Formats: sequence, structure tokens, C-alpha cells
Amino acid sequence: MKVGILLSGCGVYDGSEIQETVAAMIALEEKGIEYVGISVNKNQYHVINHLDGSEMNETRNMMIESARIMRGNVVDINTITPSEFDGLVIPGGFGNAKNLSSWAFDGPDGSILPEVKLLLVNLINIGKPIVALCVSPIVLSLAFKGSNITPTLSLGSTKEKSPYDIASFHHGLEQNGAKTLEKGLQEISVDKKNRIICAPCYMQEASLLEIKNNAKLAIEKLIELND
Repeated sequence: MKVGILLSGCGVYDGSEIQETVAAMIALEEKGIEYVGISVNKNQYHVINHLDGSEMNETRNMMIESARIMRGNVVDINTITPSEFDGLVIPGGFGNAKNLSSWAFDGPDGSILPEVKLLLVNLINIGKPIVALCVSPIVLSLAFKGSNITPTLSLGSTKEKSPYDIASFHHGLEQNGAKTLEKGLQEISVDKKNRIICAPCYMQEASLLEIKNNAKLAIEKLIELND
């Protein structure tokens, strides 16, 4: 079994969320599952200083930055064949909304990188499960917008503490044709028809252990859907 991990950089504010990525990697490795990073050989939208949140006067490449998390185990999205994977994991991080798509600037009216859309649509079409952690369901909603695919997605729950406006995010997903569910940190949402699994992770206020456990639930469901 082989699973891809779609990454948009290294760091929550301008790329992929590192702790969610590592939690998914550990959950996969505990089950003896091979994984490989997948990224895009293009520059990030910008670079953020993770100490103070300020924008830095430099450019960084998504694929090169993703290799930091994966210890070099990353391939170019344009070189892969979806059928070689048994599933895909998309960690959270602002890179989903800034690099893989323009949701951060345009909301549900935003665009998505064509190569990312192609990968996601092809995976759904051949029945491969997708795990979307944290904010990454926004990428799925943009990929399937206007298509005959109606995903059921979740970014978390309004009943638990969150640094984000979960209700507003869910409204945006619904604008793009998705159905939404509220799921807390002890839960995941499962769209059995489209084989999409969502776990809120850092969309809620959470400890690292809670992130590890939430990501593990999602990975276990991905494995179950492949049985």
C-alpha cells in the first residue's frame, strides 16, 4: 500500500502544517504503509516569519520547502500517476489557501492550481480515498466546484473552541456545492460515496497529542476504505 501526502511548503502560515503532517506520517508508518510527499515545483505566494507573523522579503519554492518535512522524500505532482497511489493525505496549513489555491484572498470564489485539481479529480474518479486534515477541505471544494462530484466535508465544530470561524468556512464550502458536517477533535467525517475523510485537527484549539489522535483516526479510516 502506498499513500501520497500533498504538501504546499513547510510551516503553518505559508505552507503545510508540520505537526499534522508528521502525525499522519507516524500513523501511516505504524501500520507499515509506504508514503511519499507530493508537491508543486512553483514558488509559494509569500514567506512568513513564524516568530512574529511578518512577511519576509524572500521567495521559497513549495517543493523544496516540502522536502524539509519529508527529508527529501518528495516528488513533483506533474510526474505522478494517480493509480500508483492507494490514497492521499492533505495536511492543513495556510499553504492550502495561499499556494495550492487562492481561497485566502478570494474565498469560495477562488481558483485552484490546475495540477492539484487534476490530481484530486482523478483520485476520486478511480475511487482512491482522500484524507483532508484541518483547513484542507477548502482545496477539495474548489477542485470539485461545478462538477458532478458533491463532497461531504468538515472543517470542525462550532461547539468546540476554535481560533477560526468554522461556520463561515462551512458556508463557503456550501457555496461551492459541498455538504458540510460538524465534527469535533474526537471525531472524523466520512463521505462514503466519494471516499473523503476529514479531521479538524488544528481548526480547533488542540494539544499535539489531540492532533496525533485525530490524524490517526483519519488514517485508520483510509486504510479501512482500502480493505
